[in-house]
Amino acid sequence: MGRARAALKRSRTPVPGLAAIALSEGLLILGICPAAADPVRWMKEFPATDFSKHSVPFEDIRSDGARRDSITAISAPTFKPANKIKDIGPLEPVLSVEIEGETRAYPLRVLLWHEIVNDTIRGVPILVSYCPLCASGVVFDRRLDGTTLAFGNTGRLRHFDMVMYDHNTESWWQQFLGEAIIGELTGKKLKPLPSQIESFELFRGAAPTAKVLVPTHKTARAYGTTPYVRMGSRRDKRSSFPFDIPEGILPLERAVVVGNEAWPLARLKEAKRIEKDDLVLSWSPGQNSIHDARWIHFGRDIGNVTVQRKSDHGLEDAVYDVTFAFAFSAFRPGGTWHLGESESTPE
Repeated sequence: MGRARAALKRSRTPVPGLAAIALSEGLLILGICPAAADPVRWMKEFPATDFSKHSVPFEDIRSDGARRDSITAISAPTFKPANKIKDIGPLEPVLSVEIEGETRAYPLRVLLWHEIVNDTIRGVPILVSYCPLCASGVVFDRRLDGTTLAFGNTGRLRHFDMVMYDHNTESWWQQFLGEAIIGELTGKKLKPLPSQIESFELFRGAAPTAKVLVPTHKTARAYGTTPYVRMGSRRDKRSSFPFDIPEGILPLERAVVVGNEAWPLARLKEAKRIEKDDLVLSWSPGQNSIHDARWIHFGRDIGNVTVQRKSDHGLEDAVYDVTFAFAFSAFRPGGTWHLGESESTPE
């Protein structure tokens, strides 16, 4: 199964049979446990990592066959103006970020194959991260204690979430949290930046000349397709996910996550708008899921989510994520689920 994932990442054309086997990297939705932790092998791949420092048990780290940088990060991104792009479906999702008045978009059709982009906008070095296994897309400031970090992919998972590493110290980082969990920088955290995943149509309509990430080599991956076919509609057993997920919430159900709080996407979709303290959550239709059909532009409509905070200057963009429910419960074990009439805070 691990070899299937690695081969899929190297594929230059769609491989339907392999994608069906790999189906969401195979391991998660088929209920197969990834290979156990192997620190001896890690040390050979990461000779500069200080494995004497770690904040999580080594046994939490798993591998499905991928190795260091076998899922290649993008560190010299190529862009085109939004109004010049013809091969992205109007409802396909893009991860967008605005910094000091400049907006850029990173299509999930590219991110799902590379997972990490090291970029700089208006002098601000950013890490654009996307983990397809938990549907988590987060943008971070790459500056830490006066140093600018550059990131790659360890090829490992923790709680089915990507584990990154920085080239500077080879410390290992949890993508969902932006926190170093192994190595010299253990315990350090990156600053998350407001971003959102929206349809290409919405992004282009608001910023027609803004830059959009395009593949450096169009045929290097099966861009426009996804190996995560029907993952988002599966009703996996809760026993496959050893996390404290509230009753009535499926592990692969999407949730809107703001810090230590989460709302089921289904609840927001029904309400269209939810206000909680200074937060305003909104939903509108018109965004393809990358966890549904083989070709992304045929994916079912999961809608667009925005989260903003009220301030003296009006509504301002908040830091949030739209991810699978199991990921919130795994990484925010004391977090609060807003379920409507009955709120849930794990013990």
